[in-house]
Amino acid sequence: MYYINGTWVQPEQTIVHPEDRGYQFGDGVYEVIRIYGGKLYQWEGHLARLKRSAAEIKLQLAWSDEELLQIALEIMKRNGFTTSDDANLYMQVTRGASPRSHEFPADAKPVLSANATRKARPLEQMKNGVAAILTADVRWLRCDIKSLNLLGAVLAKQQAKEAGAFEAILHRDGIVTEGSSTNVFAVKDGRLHTHPADNLILNGVTRQTVLELARSLSIPVVEEAFDLAFLKQADELFITSTTAEVMPIITVDGERVGTGQPGQIAQRLQAAFEESIARNSYTYS
Repeated sequence: MYYINGTWVQPEQTIVHPEDRGYQFGDGVYEVIRIYGGKLYQWEGHLARLKRSAAEIKLQLAWSDEELLQIALEIMKRNGFTTSDDANLYMQVTRGASPRSHEFPADAKPVLSANATRKARPLEQMKNGVAAILTADVRWLRCDIKSLNLLGAVLAKQQAKEAGAFEAILHRDGIVTEGSSTNVFAVKDGRLHTHPADNLILNGVTRQTVLELARSLSIPVVEEAFDLAFLKQADELFITSTTAEVMPIITVDGERVGTGQPGQIAQRLQAAFEESIARNSYTYS
């Protein structure tokens, strides 16, 4: 079942207004929240980021925190999720429908849509590692906003798929930023390196969790930009996201990373992340 501004419908019954600004301009924001064993994971972090993204594009949310939570819980209920279900919850807010014009309409009402689909964890890939490619980061300069403007990321992900890789690692003028739908981490001499959370990357909820876990494990963290030469000399690489969790990268453009196997730092963080699932997944009432 899909939720659209107070209405519950089957997928084939959903209707997008042809002048919805999300459809025409990508004028909206979204979040993907992981559900583990029928429980929402890191709900507060995702909610905070949704509100920040909306504020950054001057979109006034028309729902309270509690209303958004209750919608999420009702989606899980209506779709029959149980304690054995892992899933992805998608929530999207657009500025609404109005006659097409670039400036903000005075009378448009925001549209909230949401749905959830069962999705197994990528356990085998996390265990064995995956391949990545390098490609130029051609996206806009506000990647910190989780907006609907994803064409640059889509093209990069498609390039990775056509190359038989799991992810595309992006770079601007030789500086590594993030993946097409992930954050990127490099390990060198036992230190964890990642791009700082500025306008060039999305400050992933899983990224934030991994940084907290690394510090709790006394793994030194360096939040500074690094270049392609540094990436190619890294002892380990891994990516993080809501759906990829902590995913080791074992080859980049066909070249082996480190030993060509998931590294010890990634494995330690995977174990710590596994423990965090139980601590941060809740059955809300």
